[in-house]
Amino acid sequence: MSEHFPGRKLRYYLTIPGPCPYLAGQEERKVFVHLPPLEAISVNDQLSAIGFRRSQNIAYRPACQNCRACQSVRIPVKRYEMSKSDKRVIKANADLSKAFVEAEASREQFDLLQRYLKARHPDGGMMDMSWPDLVAMVEDTLVRTHMIEYRLGEQLVACVLVDALNDGLSLVYSFYDTDMMARSLGRYIILDHIDQSNRAGYDYVYLGYWVKDSPKMDYKARYQPLEGLTDQGWQPIFPDVK
Repeated sequence: MSEHFPGRKLRYYLTIPGPCPYLAGQEERKVFVHLPPLEAISVNDQLSAIGFRRSQNIAYRPACQNCRACQSVRIPVKRYEMSKSDKRVIKANADLSKAFVEAEASREQFDLLQRYLKARHPDGGMMDMSWPDLVAMVEDTLVRTHMIEYRLGEQLVACVLVDALNDGLSLVYSFYDTDMMARSLGRYIILDHIDQSNRAGYDYVYLGYWVKDSPKMDYKARYQPLEGLTDQGWQPIFPDVK
């Protein structure tokens, strides 16, 4: 199928159904489109605003026939107030250094990713990820993409791949040292990007998809206020309380 989109015609494709990684007994299906090389940044910005996510040079979103549980979510950073718990996480990681890295993969990142996947997602679809797969995930991009590396001394302890959109930062994928659970590194990455977005004048941090009844997605619900994409546009999906 094809559709006219920001001054050009984009052709959309549907994947074949497969097992849902989030809800038992459900099948998932995605619609995807190749980002046009000359307009990738603007098209990715506009597709992100209607619930698409980027993977390499493809934008996709769920198109499941019998389920609409996946909901694109974002944090309106100007309304987000750090809780006491948030501040404890930030304080616990105050000794980490942070570096902006161009979209280039490293063997050090790959080693950390492999340890993370083995500990957190041993049965996940990314468990078979090879070095070339990581290179493709990080480096095959036509949009404004970078990595943030977090270190304890010389040790790499966390990474996140980030897209800079016209209105916010989109967290594409993050991974961290699971031997440091007391630091809540996954949570720290999100809190740090809320701060980065505020400093840069962005409005949102995009967290990808949230599935209400999936334990894997529960962590996204803590970031209040949170907005979800609905048929009526972006709407608050939880009470605006801490």
